[in-house]
Amino acid sequence: MEILGASLRICVDDIEAAIPFYERLAGGRAHRSERAGVQVAAVGSFLLMSGPEAELELLRKVAATIAVKDVDEAHQILTDLGAHVVAGPVSTPAGHTLLAVHPDGTVFEYVDHRV
Repeated sequence: MEILGASLRICVDDIEAAIPFYERLAGGRAHRSERAGVQVAAVGSFLLMSGPEAELELLRKVAATIAVKDVDEAHQILTDLGAHVVAGPVSTPAGHTLLAVHPDGTVFEYVDHRV
């Protein structure tokens, strides 16, 4: 499995107030989206999230988002290594995603971008 990078997940109360700080820090523009009532802004290696507390409570359990070349391949390797895939793989507007619990209990999201 080829890991292309990772994003740090940050839950914020006010995404509009947080974005300018992270844009200046990362030296780039935010790429925004929304899913399940949660506003998301990807800025460099940061993934800012803001929304209903019930949704954020679940999102806080995910340690990081890991970009991979192919989520289907990641699914097979993770399963072979003893990880438990709890959601996915599912299609998104940008590619595919899955959530996996590693044998040590850490939860990660794996994504690919096949646009």
